[in-house]
Amino acid sequence: MIAALTLCALAACGPATTPTGVNDPYETANRRTHEFNRGLDRALVRPAAEGYSLAVPDPVQDGVSNFADNLDLPGDVLNNLLQLRLGDAVKNSFRFAVNSTFGLGGLLDPATEMGLAHEETDFGETLHVWGAPEGAYVELPLAGPSTERDAFGLVTDIALNPTRWLVPSGDRKWVTGANIGGALSARSRYGDLIDSILYESADSYAQARVLYLQNRRFELGGRAADPYAALSPDQEDSYADPDYDPIADPDYDPFAQ
Repeated sequence: MIAALTLCALAACGPATTPTGVNDPYETANRRTHEFNRGLDRALVRPAAEGYSLAVPDPVQDGVSNFADNLDLPGDVLNNLLQLRLGDAVKNSFRFAVNSTFGLGGLLDPATEMGLAHEETDFGETLHVWGAPEGAYVELPLAGPSTERDAFGLVTDIALNPTRWLVPSGDRKWVTGANIGGALSARSRYGDLIDSILYESADSYAQARVLYLQNRRFELGGRAADPYAALSPDQEDSYADPDYDPIADPDYDPFAQ
């Protein structure tokens, strides 16, 4: 009862205010991490994703990605409950039940055809709903762009994911393999876009930062947005200046066409 009252009190604080501009006091360290991530992508992740895409048939890739997606659902349900979004919790629970049974353990996705779309969330969003501020921008090794709030949320999601309790320890290697396969499939699917950010922009760190913050803030604000498609030709040209940061530009309009 005390825990429930505490949760209600936290939720009553309301969502955190969406900030503007860039708060990046760790930029020097972040840029070093960014260069590490770029080097790792160039040497290992991109070649592995290309090889995975060529070697593994598309239906198998889809099955692996579906399986990994299904494993995320118990954690999403937990966060839905912590956010007091009971409708999303019920929807994700039904989705997990349908795909785990009729979908052969999650390899298939009949739930989507039934109208049970995945309501994705995470503990970073839970903290946002509770009123926790975004904090400074950080770039994490391997994980990439984040914020202090989302970085804490990521660690919490990993530690508290119910899948860790549901899957026997001897079978967790399959969970790890599915997550790696899903990540490689995504890297291959969005390869051109990722390459353009990491290897073709004048300042890949600044561009990755602004796109992450823009997309994440829209996501938490409940607005669907494609920050890549939202840039006008004039805005795209502005990236030729490595010191230009759209979020810091008071005249920047992310919806300009």
